[in-house]
Amino acid sequence: MDEIKTWVEKSPYSLALGVSLTDLREGGAQLTLPYKDENSNPGRVLHGGVAASLSVISAHAIARNALAPESGPWHTVGFQINYLAAAMGETVVADAVLDRRGKELCFVSVLVKTEAEGKPIARANVAVRGRHGAEPCEHHETAGDTGGDDPGPMGRHIGGVPFIGNRGISVENMTGGHSRLVMPWQDSNADESGGLHEGAVLALLDTAGAMAAWAETGPGRFKASTPSIQAQVLGTPPRDDLVAYGRVAERDNEIFWCDVEVAGQSDHRVCARGTVIYRIIT
Repeated sequence: MDEIKTWVEKSPYSLALGVSLTDLREGGAQLTLPYKDENSNPGRVLHGGVAASLSVISAHAIARNALAPESGPWHTVGFQINYLAAAMGETVVADAVLDRRGKELCFVSVLVKTEAEGKPIARANVAVRGRHGAEPCEHHETAGDTGGDDPGPMGRHIGGVPFIGNRGISVENMTGGHSRLVMPWQDSNADESGGLHEGAVLALLDTAGAMAAWAETGPGRFKASTPSIQAQVLGTPPRDDLVAYGRVAERDNEIFWCDVEVAGQSDHRVCARGTVIYRIIT
């Protein structure tokens, strides 16, 4: 358990967020995250990537405890999160419960809520795989995009959002329902193992999906939010700069289904993929 607590709290990415492991038991875990401006959207609202990060960190803590240390390396083969409400300038906790343990898979339910009132912020279902030392697979190369380099009227300002800026994320292209975002390697996005932390990868995926939706509507005095994300991390994220390619696959009035691939910049191999469901009320 000490090894798991060290991974949760001492991974550079977790340190940057301010996460602490306040409970770990057979079949359950709890994380606590005090409010920090660095984790926010404008208006002191907790960034959705932080809630996603708390979900995967707590699920991994349970899986590593249930499957034993020799079951690694680990990665999130399935991830679904629904965002229920906003947390504004307040401490949040993530309560995780083991639903089922198999030989190499653990299925975990996570509720992220405010500490003071217990208001639900997000609910996630996470499937974590222990590879038991198996060699990594070689994943497919991303198809990329058309290669445009126009960040549009919004892209130049995305780095000003505290949480996004602290991840080092920048927008290279954001036009016609497509987005291309880059997250250069930096120590504060790292896992204790030395590669990129899954939480940072999911934050990039989330942002790329949202920017694809905005690339279709353009800026305006609109209300926007992420109702849901489905994603898969295909293996242990690499120690590399990452590129995320987002595109609006479908739209129904204010709802956008945005497909995203995240790949290493050096080899173009996809390390994570998913769909961001985004809502822009025009």
